[in-house]
Amino acid sequence: MKIELPGKVSFIISNLQMHGYEAYAVGGCVRDAILAKEPEDWDITTSATPAEIKKYFRHTVDTGIEHGTVTVILGRDSFEVTTYRMDGIYEDGRHPTTVTFTDNLAEDLKRRDFTMNAMAYNDAVRLVDVTGGMRDLNVHTIRCVGEAHERFQEDALRILRAIRFSAQLNFKIEHYTAEAMRDLAPSLAKISAERIQVELVKLLISDHPEKLHEAYGLGITKEVLPEYDAMVGVEQNTPHHQYDVAIHTLYALRAIKKDKILRLAVLFHDMGKAQMKTTDEAGVDHFKGHGALSEEIANEVMHRLRFDKDTIKKVIRLVRYHDYRFYPTQRNVRHAINRIGVDMFPYFLAVRLADTKAQSAYQKREKLENIVQVREIYHKIMAEEQCVNLQDLAVTGNDLLELGMKPGKDVGVVLNTLLELVLDEPAHNEKAYLLKYVTERILK
Repeated sequence: MKIELPGKVSFIISNLQMHGYEAYAVGGCVRDAILAKEPEDWDITTSATPAEIKKYFRHTVDTGIEHGTVTVILGRDSFEVTTYRMDGIYEDGRHPTTVTFTDNLAEDLKRRDFTMNAMAYNDAVRLVDVTGGMRDLNVHTIRCVGEAHERFQEDALRILRAIRFSAQLNFKIEHYTAEAMRDLAPSLAKISAERIQVELVKLLISDHPEKLHEAYGLGITKEVLPEYDAMVGVEQNTPHHQYDVAIHTLYALRAIKKDKILRLAVLFHDMGKAQMKTTDEAGVDHFKGHGALSEEIANEVMHRLRFDKDTIKKVIRLVRYHDYRFYPTQRNVRHAINRIGVDMFPYFLAVRLADTKAQSAYQKREKLENIVQVREIYHKIMAEEQCVNLQDLAVTGNDLLELGMKPGKDVGVVLNTLLELVLDEPAHNEKAYLLKYVTERILK
């Protein structure tokens, strides 16, 4: 098998070989290259020690030298070069207490997580596969290297990595690997919130976010996202739905583009339904107030998983308004844009569209037509640069002060009153008209 290595990767490998060492591209980059995917990073493994690596490259950084990793910098690109190693005991379920360097590539490959990630390649030797990685790639299977329980006991994060790879590659998880994941799922308590967040997001923005339900089946979400488990089996006996809350959420995830903010918003949008469900005398289910509770849940979960403030702000806003519906008129759309935000409004429409696509056929055509009409009006409003927020208002607080108003909260109240006036009728967004309105209606 021939893999086209990038020039700089070939240079690093050749330079080390020229000085008497073995060197190979290794891990995920080899896997992705075989699958005809563009690798995000090219990692290199070598028989050279960190000191020897540093000796033969001009620019290096000690990024993980205690574990044998030196980053080699070539121009604007950087490559992690790691000495063959064998790991000691994992006492914390995440990191080895000791690392022993070796000159045996096979020993290095055998310590890795999954067979598909335990292959090495260079142009001289070609593919080195001592664990059956190529076999598993051919049958689209994720399998632990060696004994699965041992691999997950060494590093519980591998449990999440397995389900994430399954979602990214649409591979099945081999039976014994899946059983070990189920048995050791409680050990995910050892994993930091930040690491859980990273793996969850990668799963969600994959081609197959519905693999989240497989994580539920293996007891993984119980440990890292129990709020998902609460949605499972919550039936929606209403004309608007045909699936329980969890399955509806999965269909909505599949219906929206692979964007972090959008997929998180869809994940959380109905999480409040389990607690807000009521059933009337006719046997019809209702979920009044679920949007507000879903927003609270999203806020709590995202803080728990250490999401950044900007992501939290955007996601909870979308969750809050995901069920906000209105008749498609310019006035209504202007008010909606003002409420949701200019930048977030296209996201709001995308969430509504995905939510609708995942519902039953009942009134679906009318719902979709409504979204299309709202989108067209939104684009018209933006194209005409109509005023939809205080920044676009023709008067400012200073203009009101010049009219004689005293500084304070009353200035803000008046500005918002004028904005409401303009949202109702954009032609009123003229400085002379608005100042006259203030003089005659407010200050008199």
